Amino acid sequence: MEKTHYRKAFNSPYLSSADIVEREVLTVKQVKLELDKTKKTKDHFNTMYFAEQEIRKGEPLKPMILNATNSKMMKTLTDSAFIDDWVDVRIMVYVDHNVRMMGETMDGLRICAPPVRKKLMAGGVQFDNAVEAYKRDGNLDAVKARVDVPQDIEALIKQAAENVL
Repeated sequence: MEKTHYRKAFNSPYLSSADIVEREVLTVKQVKLELDKTKKTKDHFNTMYFAEQEIRKGEPLKPMILNATNSKMMKTLTDSAFIDDWVDVRIMVYVDHNVRMMGETMDGLRICAPPVRKKLMAGGVQFDNAVEAYKRDGNLDAVKARVDVPQDIEALIKQAAENVL
C-alpha cells in the first residue's frame, strides 16, 4: 500500500526526503547557482537538475538543492570544484535519517556514487534473457534497470529478437 508523507502537503519546488521512497540512481543534467524558488530567502543555491523526468510514473522529478555536504560529494565524484563540470554524472540519491541541522536530527537527502553495474555481453544466458524480455515487452527497460546495455549489444538483442520472430 502506498502512503503519503506529511511533507507532501508543503508542495516544495525542490526534491526532499518525502519524495525519495528508496535509493534512486539518477543522471545529473546540470547544476546551476539559482535564487531560492520558495521565495523564503534571497539566498542562492547550487540547484541540481536531472535528465530523468519522473521520480515515479506520473510524478515529476524536482530539482535538488545541494547543501555543503552534497556539494562536496559532487566535487569528489567529478574531481572538480566547478558546478559547470557536474554534468552527465550518475549519482545515487538516498535519505539519511540522522542529519543534524539547527540542533535537531532529521531526514535529509544525501548523494553518493551508484553501485557499479555489470555490462551485458553478447551470448550467454543473460543475453538470451534480454532477447526474451525484448520480445515480450517490446523494449529493454526492465533489462536496463538491472544492467548496462551498450548500444552495440542493444542492436544485437533487437536483431536476435527479429530473426526469431
